[in-house]
Amino acid sequence: MNKEIKNRIQEEIESTTKLIEKYRDLTKPIAPENAIGRVSRMDAINNKSVNELALKNAEIKLNNLQVAFSKIEDPDFGICVRCHKPIPMGRILLMPQAITCVKCTY
Repeated sequence: MNKEIKNRIQEEIESTTKLIEKYRDLTKPIAPENAIGRVSRMDAINNKSVNELALKNAEIKLNNLQVAFSKIEDPDFGICVRCHKPIPMGRILLMPQAITCVKCTY
């Protein structure tokens, strides 16, 4: 099962890395010489802020995935850090960076 989890984490790392590249392109500064109207410029600035938050979240996810990948061989991998019970395999496959079970998340 570790091999399946390892593959899943690698897939997530690859897709998250691509997403980060996309968000970095979308968060480049908006040149003032662009011939867009005032409202369109405000929309572009607002969209840039939304994309900056998405970039930050993707970078956090990538970091968590890399930590999970480095700890996959640890005996504590897949154990909830709060209740110390096994995290269901479905959750680990869906969110490999998860360190808590669903019950302890909320």
